[in-house]
Amino acid sequence: MAWSESIRPEEVTYLVDYLESRAWIGRPDSNLGFYRITVDGYARLAEVEEAATDSSKAFVAMWFDESMDEVWENAIKPGIEDAGYEAIRIDHKEHLNKIDDEIIAELRRARFIVADFTHGDDGDSIGKVHFDTRQYPHILWDMDELDAFRRALTTRISATIGDGPRAA
Repeated sequence: MAWSESIRPEEVTYLVDYLESRAWIGRPDSNLGFYRITVDGYARLAEVEEAATDSSKAFVAMWFDESMDEVWENAIKPGIEDAGYEAIRIDHKEHLNKIDDEIIAELRRARFIVADFTHGDDGDSIGKVHFDTRQYPHILWDMDELDAFRRALTTRISATIGDGPRAA
């Protein structure tokens, strides 16, 4: 079974055509309406899985406003580090590339991503999670409880990803 966030049938067709062109999927019988992962497809999945599980990096996607500096320094960065990983924030990395190319490169190097969906002056709070993301798990926090946010982030990472190689 496969899952796509595609909205239109043309998007699914594009994805299927791409996967077929890479020889990662194929039809065992052209009269049937299903595909199977090929040997090359399984090799690619193993390659991607190995690259991700060997990484000690966590990519952080967040608002780069100075109002978020305290949250970064006292909750997000140390929360990731407490779980044994290195927190990567693209605006803290020296590079000469286009920023989008650098973001994509770091996303590929990361074992996981922490995405902050803060909105408003007080951070996320109950009832303020945006409707586009509310079906995903969030850690709700506010500026007065950054220690609790840090601990919750560490716990979530350790429980879902496992402790990283830098864990104490």
